[in-house]
Amino acid sequence: MAATPARKGISALIFASRTPQRSFSSSRIYAVYATAPKAAATTTTTPSTAAKPTYSNTTTKPSASTTTPQRTVTPQFLVKEPPVPTTRNAYADSAATAAQKQRSLTDGLSDAPPELEGVPAIDWTRSYHGLGSISFTPEQSETLLAPITQDDVEVKPDGIIYLPEIKYRRILNKAFGPGGWGLAPRGESIVTGKLVTREYGLIVQGRLVSIARGEQQYFDPDGIPTATEGCKSNALMRCCKDLGIASELWDPRFIREFTNKMTKEVWVEHASTKKKRKIMLRKDDSAKYPYKEVKV
Repeated sequence: MAATPARKGISALIFASRTPQRSFSSSRIYAVYATAPKAAATTTTTPSTAAKPTYSNTTTKPSASTTTPQRTVTPQFLVKEPPVPTTRNAYADSAATAAQKQRSLTDGLSDAPPELEGVPAIDWTRSYHGLGSISFTPEQSETLLAPITQDDVEVKPDGIIYLPEIKYRRILNKAFGPGGWGLAPRGESIVTGKLVTREYGLIVQGRLVSIARGEQQYFDPDGIPTATEGCKSNALMRCCKDLGIASELWDPRFIREFTNKMTKEVWVEHASTKKKRKIMLRKDDSAKYPYKEVKV
């Protein structure tokens, strides 16, 4: 019985699948990189056509890569000789050395009280001799606790009322007599960028009665000596607070009453900057230079 065309096509497909496939290359070197061909079989419903396998004979050549060694360059600099020393350089070096050797003012002014050996004296830098041991006489207490006179009270431009430090000294001289009291420093003076501070003890009739730390601002290094004196006066004022001198200045009721009765607010103008501001004055006082009263 003769084979039909459809059977012949099926037999051809089976034979093609059993036959081993070969890859072709143009040379032996490139045969290693040859790609295996892919068979693509197509079948149609038409009995007169049969799908035949197709083979790919393309090869891929590897890209030749060349490596170039990196070049290392070592820079070479010319050695310069040290500059010839001049008078200006020597002066700058000596000034820098002297500045490093200077003692910082924040460590103190080296004005600590001297330590005397073999002298039967009380070291007031560390001693609390007589503190709170006995009270003063009635006459002395009356002088210390006497009410302050309103004419002695001053007013700062910001409204703070105070008693000048000379008034404290007069009260102490009246109560104990000149020479019956004194301020003993209890440490060195500490100077910061804008402030001088030091601790003092108030000694009355040979015994310690109060300790306080004074402070005073300054705006120029040349004003440090004046600031140290102001620091001492500030410490005296604070020590006298423990003795009851001018205690009204720390009483809120007295402060409000005095401010309402004895002070006023005025607008003033600065003579140089022409800036206007409001300040507090006593009613019986007027603005002082560099301010002058103006109307707003």
